[in-house]
Amino acid sequence: MSGLVVAPQVLAAEEGIKVLRQGGNAVDAAVTAGLVQGVIDPQMCGIGGFGVALIYEAKTRQVHCIAFHARAGSKATPDMWADKVIREAPDGFGFFLKGAVNDVGAQSVGTPGTVAGMHEMLKRFGNWSWSQVFQPAIKIASNGFVVTAELARTWKSKERFPERPSLLQRLQLSPEAHRIFLKPNGSPYEAGEILVNQDLARTLERLAKHGASEFYRGATAAAIVTELEMHGGHITRSDLENYSAKWQTPISISYRGYEIVSAPLPAGGTTVLQILRVLEGFDLKRMGHNSPDYLFTVAQAFKAAFTDKVRFLGDPDFVDVPLERLLSEEHNRKWRKKIEKGEVLTVPRLGINEPHGTTHITVIDRDGNIVSLTHTLGSSSGVIPRGTGFMLNNAMVGFNPIAGHPNSIAPCKARISGISPTIVFKDGEPILVLGAPGGARIVSGIIQVLLNVIEFGMSPVEAVSEPRFDAQVCEIECQARIPTWVLEKVQKRGQPCFKLPQSYGGIALVQLAMKRDEKWFGASDPAGGGVALSDF
Repeated sequence: MSGLVVAPQVLAAEEGIKVLRQGGNAVDAAVTAGLVQGVIDPQMCGIGGFGVALIYEAKTRQVHCIAFHARAGSKATPDMWADKVIREAPDGFGFFLKGAVNDVGAQSVGTPGTVAGMHEMLKRFGNWSWSQVFQPAIKIASNGFVVTAELARTWKSKERFPERPSLLQRLQLSPEAHRIFLKPNGSPYEAGEILVNQDLARTLERLAKHGASEFYRGATAAAIVTELEMHGGHITRSDLENYSAKWQTPISISYRGYEIVSAPLPAGGTTVLQILRVLEGFDLKRMGHNSPDYLFTVAQAFKAAFTDKVRFLGDPDFVDVPLERLLSEEHNRKWRKKIEKGEVLTVPRLGINEPHGTTHITVIDRDGNIVSLTHTLGSSSGVIPRGTGFMLNNAMVGFNPIAGHPNSIAPCKARISGISPTIVFKDGEPILVLGAPGGARIVSGIIQVLLNVIEFGMSPVEAVSEPRFDAQVCEIECQARIPTWVLEKVQKRGQPCFKLPQSYGGIALVQLAMKRDEKWFGASDPAGGGVALSDF
C-alpha cells in the first residue's frame, strides 16, 4: 500500500510526502505538513490557532480524537459584549459588534491549542522527534516561500458586509503584521513574489529546541501575554500554563451500511451525523444528484440540524448536550416528516457561525495509519505578538455574545465549531477520509461530498468537483453552476434560493481520500489550489 497526502496547499503536501518517503508515519507527516501550512497560509492556520484531528491506528483498528480547541480567557464574562451588539449578520455568520471586538484585536483571541495538540499527537503516535518535525517549516519561513495565486487572491478579496474586516484589513491592524506581510507602501504581496518571515523562523526554532512548553510557559508565552494585556485581552499567563489538549472518544453512526466516524463536540461532527440521520429516510439516489427534489430535501436536512445546533450545542464541559436524543431515530423522524410535508424550515439565528478560515490535511501511510487534521486561526485576529512572526486566532467570534445560550461566553470555555474531520468505514475497513476548511460551511461541504460517493458512486475528483449548495438560515445558497431552472422549481415550493457569484468555492474546500482495490486515491477541491500526492 502506498501513502497519500491531500491538502489545500501544494507545498505542505510535498513536505508531508517527503516525511513518508523518509520513513516517517502518518502522524509525523501530518504534524510536519501542518506546521508548514502555518507558514504558507498565515491567516488560515498556525501555531496561534486551534483544531481537531482523527487518528486511525491500523494495528489496533481504532480511531482516536485529539481536540485542541481555543478557549476563552479567564477574564472573559458572558455579558461583556451585551452592550456592543449591532445586529446579527444577515448571512447568519455571527453578530456584528461595535469595534468588531469579537472579530479582530486582542479581545477576539482565545487561548491557542495547536502546539499542545500537535505535541500530543506526536508523543502518542509519532516516530519522529519534536525537533525533526519543525525543520521544514523553519527552513521555509527563513528562506521564504512563493506566494500562491490563492493566497494573493484572499488578500485582495472584499467582505460581503462592511462591518466584517477583510483579510487585508486584518493585516493592516497590527504594526507587526504590516511589517511582515505587507510591502512598505501597504499593499499585499502578489502571486509569484517571495515572502520571508524570519521572526517566525526564530520562534519555531525556539519551540523545536525547548519543546511545547516554550509556547505555554517560556519566552513565547511571555510575548503573547504581554501583547494581549497591553491591548485589553482576556487571556492570562495562567490560561496558557494550564492549557492542555484533550483526547476524546469519536462519535459515529451507521448510514447505508457504512460507519461514519467524526469529531465530537465542540467540533462539528455531531451536526454531520445528525444531517445523515435525517437523510437516511429519503431515497436520494432516486431523486437524482442536484435535482430540485434533492436540493430541497438536503437543504431542509441542513436547516433541521443547524436549528438543533443553535438550540442545544455547546462545549460539553459547560453545557448538558442531549447528544443521544439528537442522533436518535425518534427525534430525526420528526424533522423528516416536516420535510416530507414540504415545510420550508428556517434556522433561528441565535448562535454564532465561525468565519470561513481554516485548513485541513489528510495523511495515510504505507501501514494504513490515517490522520485527518483540521486546524485554524478562525479568520485571524490581526494580532502578532511582538517579535514572534505568527498571528493569533480570533476564536472569540465563534461565541454567542448574548448570555444564556448553550454557546454563550464563559471563562475557559470552547466555542462550538464546524471543524469535522471524518473517516468512513465499510465492513470494518476505512474507505473514505474527509475534511475541509470553510468555517460553518465545512459541515455542508463534507455532507455533499460524502453523499456524492455513497449515494451516487462518484470518483474522488468527481465528488469534490460537483457544484454544492448551503442552507444556514432560510435561503439556499448555490454555486453558480447549479442551473437556474433547477432553482426555479425549488422556489416554486416556497424555498428561496440564490446563486453565489462563484462557480467554484464559497462552500468549504473538501479534501478527500478514497480506498479502492486496496489503493488510496485522493482529490483536493479544485477551488482551493491544493493537491493529492502519493509517495509511490
